[in-house]
Amino acid sequence: MSEVRIAAEPRTEFGKGGARRTRRAGKVPAVMYGHGTAPRHIALPARDFAQAIKHGINTLLTIDIDGKSELALPKAIQRDPLKGTFDHVDLLLVRRGEKVTVEVPVNLVGDAARDGLVNHEMTSMTIEAEATHLPDGIEVSIEGLVVGDQILAGQITLPQGSTLIGDPEAMVVAIAAAPSAADVEADLAGGTPETASTESSEDTSAS
Repeated sequence: MSEVRIAAEPRTEFGKGGARRTRRAGKVPAVMYGHGTAPRHIALPARDFAQAIKHGINTLLTIDIDGKSELALPKAIQRDPLKGTFDHVDLLLVRRGEKVTVEVPVNLVGDAARDGLVNHEMTSMTIEAEATHLPDGIEVSIEGLVVGDQILAGQITLPQGSTLIGDPEAMVVAIAAAPSAADVEADLAGGTPETASTESSEDTSAS
């Protein structure tokens, strides 16, 4: 995982108006909490924060503020649905060696059999790992899988030090039979190959 240092500043204005002024100044309103401490309101440089999480939300941040440094992980990020800008960030304080629960993306690598249709059922997994050794993602190979093959969460080899949180029987990926040309044509026509053939035979007998 990556670790990024960001210089922050205390935030003294609150409410919607204060948040808008913070964003207009090119900063992101944020709050740091954890380890039994009172929530601390800060402002992060928007450009630096965007660059920090460019490759994933599970980026360990070293927050420099008031002459001290804090380790934190982005826990929740609110974004403007139209502009894509950051509205607010929740930061969870962590310590080196401490274990945290995070969600990481599941990336499929390799190629299944040509006649197979890959159903990627679980695009992310919840794991527990050390805060300073969080994986950016988990690779799952589907190389050579054939129709009927499947991979469950418990069958995936996780990075060293990581533990699966959740149902080990949960389906991650399954290989189904790819639709035939007749199936595709029937779907476009609004029926099925069997229905189409039955209707044809009925029309013939009627005539």
